[in-house]
Amino acid sequence: MQRSAIAPPRALPARAPLAEKPLGILPSLRAARRNLLEIIPEVATYAPIISGNTGARWHMVMDPDSLRHVLKTRVEDYPKSVVTKLILGPAVGEGLFVAEGAEWRWQRRAAAPVFAARNMEALAPVMQAAAEASARRIATAAGTGRAIDLHQEMVAATFEVISDVTFSGDEGFDRAAIHAAIDAYIAQTARVSLLDFFALPGWVPRPHRLASAHVLRDLKRHADTAITARHKAGAKTVPDLLDLLDGAQDPETGREMSPAELRDNLLTFIVAGHETTALTLAWALYLCAFDPQVQEAARAEAQSRLGARPAGVEDLPHLPRIAQIVNESLRLYPPAGFLSRTARRPDRLLGREIRKGDTVMLPIYALHRHHALWEDPDAFRPERFANPSHDRFAFLPFGAGPRICIGAGFALQEAQIILATLLARFRFTAVPGREPVPEMILTTRPRGGIWLTAERA
Repeated sequence: MQRSAIAPPRALPARAPLAEKPLGILPSLRAARRNLLEIIPEVATYAPIISGNTGARWHMVMDPDSLRHVLKTRVEDYPKSVVTKLILGPAVGEGLFVAEGAEWRWQRRAAAPVFAARNMEALAPVMQAAAEASARRIATAAGTGRAIDLHQEMVAATFEVISDVTFSGDEGFDRAAIHAAIDAYIAQTARVSLLDFFALPGWVPRPHRLASAHVLRDLKRHADTAITARHKAGAKTVPDLLDLLDGAQDPETGREMSPAELRDNLLTFIVAGHETTALTLAWALYLCAFDPQVQEAARAEAQSRLGARPAGVEDLPHLPRIAQIVNESLRLYPPAGFLSRTARRPDRLLGREIRKGDTVMLPIYALHRHHALWEDPDAFRPERFANPSHDRFAFLPFGAGPRICIGAGFALQEAQIILATLLARFRFTAVPGREPVPEMILTTRPRGGIWLTAERA
């Protein structure tokens, strides 16, 4: 009798090593400084909530209804955590990302029109130019047959976009210096401290952040110099992000941003606006190389629509596979893979007591791979976004509720324009032995880079 062959297990894309057993205080600190994703227990991909105490009480929440409660229904009771403010506050001051209450509300009202669809669509030519420039660099490497670190290439492409839409290529904007300062900030300042784990107040100095204070001074000085130069030169004929924010006004109070608030919000958008989109694109290209069938289907779609030209805003509704790949990349490798809040008053989540001062963690990386919320959660299946049926609060790459990322539309538009343009022109192949490892310090980066070879399609 002939025995039926057993199909080999399906290969899965790169996955972060989650904690297999409970971690104490020092192991948690070591894991968090090495890779923040490693403090997430493996059981978080099955359980709705996990609670513990590593110097301070904490709760990890993976239940969509509870996340809706924290991020939407009771958002005022769950402000950004102390650790989040300690890491980001020195760089972005009281900008939108870390401001709370009335201070956040007026800034959000003032900035909302800046990110209206018509303004984002007007920035599409800058994204197309960056896609073309990236394609030229990749073509040069493809001609030599050498592998390319697509993570670094996407960082270069998206920084071109954010610097152009922010400062329109002003000579007063030192791109190289700002880029270097951002990288140094993430590497030196954004790591968790033992004092953070013990929930000591922000006025207690964190030595490694004091040592890197010069990085933040440089970052702010470069931004201030560029803003001053613009004020002297006057607004551009076609307003860029700096002009739009400089003229932003709270419709309820008429309040405008001070020079410091303008700078802090610009730095927020520069740091977040290129880093997160670069990561989305790098992981998307990795996944396309991981699954050549998905890549070929997306390429056929892009080539049919675009021919030899770059993608534009008007093309995006006709490129559904590109959008699905971007969303699946955001699911498997969310740039903000780990968020946290501090409870402002007592509450209950799924029957658990939440005390005032407790840290409520939102491990987005685990939420997006939760076995109760996603079928085959570790697999790359972009078609799951063709007719999505998941709970809105099971997929949170940009957060949700009133504090959803104001630049989400900008990021998705940019990612789809660049990805469609590149897939239409190149075939990407993985380099054996160069598998990336998802690693989160401030964002979910690929340790080791995304090394692929490219050939003209």
